[in-house]
Amino acid sequence: MLSSWSLVLTALAYMGLLFFVAWIGDKKRIARDHRNIQAVIYSLSLAVYCTSWTFYGAVGNAATTGLGYLPIYLGPALVMLLGIDLLRRIAVTSRDQRITSIADYIAYRYGRSHSIAVLVTIAAVIGSVPYIALQLKGITTGFEVITRSSGAGDTLPTNLPLYVTLTLALFAVLFGTRNMDASEHHRGLMWAIALESLVKLLAFLAIGLFVIFGVFDGFANVAETVRNNQEYQQLFSPWQLPEGFGIQMILAMAAILCLPRQFHVAVVEFRDERDLAFARWLFPAYLMVFAVLVMPIALAGLTQFAGQDVNPDTYMLALPIAFDREMLTVLAFLGGFSAASGMVIVATIALAIMVSNDIVMPLLLRSGLVSGGGETDLSQTLLRVRRISIFAITLVAFLYYEAIESGVPLASIGLLSFSAAAQFAPAMLIGLYWRGANRAGALSGLFIGVSIWFLFLLVPSFTHNVETGMMPSISFNQGAAWSLMLNALAIVIVSLMFK
Repeated sequence: MLSSWSLVLTALAYMGLLFFVAWIGDKKRIARDHRNIQAVIYSLSLAVYCTSWTFYGAVGNAATTGLGYLPIYLGPALVMLLGIDLLRRIAVTSRDQRITSIADYIAYRYGRSHSIAVLVTIAAVIGSVPYIALQLKGITTGFEVITRSSGAGDTLPTNLPLYVTLTLALFAVLFGTRNMDASEHHRGLMWAIALESLVKLLAFLAIGLFVIFGVFDGFANVAETVRNNQEYQQLFSPWQLPEGFGIQMILAMAAILCLPRQFHVAVVEFRDERDLAFARWLFPAYLMVFAVLVMPIALAGLTQFAGQDVNPDTYMLALPIAFDREMLTVLAFLGGFSAASGMVIVATIALAIMVSNDIVMPLLLRSGLVSGGGETDLSQTLLRVRRISIFAITLVAFLYYEAIESGVPLASIGLLSFSAAAQFAPAMLIGLYWRGANRAGALSGLFIGVSIWFLFLLVPSFTHNVETGMMPSISFNQGAAWSLMLNALAIVIVSLMFK
């Protein structure tokens, strides 16, 4: 039987392996000398997109909304397949201009506006807090489900979420703030994230194949199970898509460009156009493996746990536990742990870069607390600021985790952060294709969009279900749609008014 401490030791050993891989990646030049290896690592690093939401929450979402889980996979796949020229244009420009974050990129378009960089940074931090909290929820839920099944639930530390928070923050500091690189490239970190992506994929594939050929009797039996049950037919009918399917697709398409961690791995870590050409096909194929397997896993959970009080978000762990498959359970736990820890590490590093470059260091230099004379002193100060920022961001995420209701679905929290990141899309895309867009318009659009998101989507998440807005007549999907439309409209109108 799996004990709580065996899980803790397994997780720590796994993190130690990742750190070793990152250390080797920083020391060696294998990827630099072999372009095919670098292309694979770049493609797999993009899969940091697959967090505990896409690992655990997508199955829970499918069990409750049917095909409502598809937008989070289809959106990024469509951007990679159809919008590759857009991504290439952003990546090449950012590489040539030595841009180190999404805040820098948007500010660069509008005359390197520091005000825009600060606003984007603040919005990115606030918007990422729920998503980091989601990862804490995913990891702690994994511990709780497995130890509860073994009868050892009472041996879990009472402050487990806090310990998880501090451990992930420590590893983020070790991974991302060991030394300074003017380009903000973290080759070793990308190696570790690529390995985590492989672990996620293998774990999800193993559970999916076990469900299809172990719980069911092949794909034909899965289809027959749906055909023989009217409730399942309605749930997974392609002709009855759940409410908000379209706006959630838009949010997912924006997320692959606008989430701080995705911008970092796709744009800041970008080196060669051949990597992007390879990722154009490999990353969508990666996502499609998940998308195909989610439905059978959700269906297996619905049939196996019918009438039982089992949270659909835990089906990935509950199914191998129910069939007494210990190795599969450990693999599922490591897959979920990889999905969550990879996101927290990359996201906090990307956010710390933004906070230090655009807010803290300018304040320290202007106040005279830090002298700009010594390059070595400045780099050490910058590293210290980033380390403090990483711990501060993760602790705020922990406080959010403690504040929200425990029963809020993972998918709802994920959409909350997607809608925050999507507020950067209008300023980014309108500025890219319309030369008339200016600083005043971008500031106005960002401020209006982020304010609506904060008031009507984030604030209600503390007291109600995330899917319920501040006003009963406004749903989450409506709030997300209105915030984006008014954001874009403000950019156009104000830019025309103040040429």
